[in-house]
Amino acid sequence: MSKSTYPLKLPTSIKNAAAELAKEDGVSLNQFIAAAVAEKVGTLRTAAAFLRERAGSATPRDMLNYLRRAPDTAPAPEDER
Repeated sequence: MSKSTYPLKLPTSIKNAAAELAKEDGVSLNQFIAAAVAEKVGTLRTAAAFLRERAGSATPRDMLNYLRRAPDTAPAPEDER
């Protein structure tokens, strides 16, 4: 496995929290951060693949047609800003 370095600047509070969690896990801070990044990359790629599959051949025009058919009603009180 090839490796590369990247100078990472974190807010002190996040670095301290990550260091604490890494220590609880029994791994180095570097290993903890690498695992966290790998987890995020996997999650985003999986979500993107899922959404592409769900969208199928749908287009933005299809969504606009769907929205045009939606009833013209006011939002529920709990949905208002």
